[in-house]
Amino acid sequence: MYFCRIEVNRSTVGVKDVVRLSAGDGYQIHRRIWAIFTDGPGRRRDFLYRHEATQGWPKFYVVSERLPVDSTGLWSIDSKPYHPRLARNERLFFCLRANPVRTKRDEGNRQHRHDVVMEAKRRLTQESGKGRELSMPEIIQEEGTAWLLSRAEKHGFAIDLRKLRVDAYQQHVLYRKDRKISFSTLDFNGILSVVEPELLTDALFHGV
Repeated sequence: MYFCRIEVNRSTVGVKDVVRLSAGDGYQIHRRIWAIFTDGPGRRRDFLYRHEATQGWPKFYVVSERLPVDSTGLWSIDSKPYHPRLARNERLFFCLRANPVRTKRDEGNRQHRHDVVMEAKRRLTQESGKGRELSMPEIIQEEGTAWLLSRAEKHGFAIDLRKLRVDAYQQHVLYRKDRKISFSTLDFNGILSVVEPELLTDALFHGV
């Protein structure tokens, strides 16, 4: 595996190009990143990435099975081998951006993915006056925590709840051909303990 930091090549890309790139929807950005990791139309996606911005300049942190190849000159790429060696009971600081959903089946046995924050907000709105009331930051912290805890055992880690912060709730809309794709993200920051090193290593490579 490889860990890559990918930034716009400021020596070849003008400010107008950066503005145009940053103004593009998330799917177009995904396509640009996909383009430097794919080697053919049949290639499955074998990378994870996180999109950040530094003074308006887009930056990506990527974990991938293959090295990126950029033939456009758009990107400045810094890559290194990524082989984390984890030990049971080791404590690690983590920073995670995730799309927290719960999957439920309807009466026709079809699966539907529900945004945990919006689902909780709707439920509390319907129950208004019948019980506790929470602010949006409280909903985000509570529902995000519950979602992450539900993933912890499967992926080989335990969370220090005293150190966990959940925030930066964002809703995203992408347009792929004639399809509108909506999803939300939360940022998780805190300290975890390694329970099963192999499971957590797999999560570092493939996500939670």
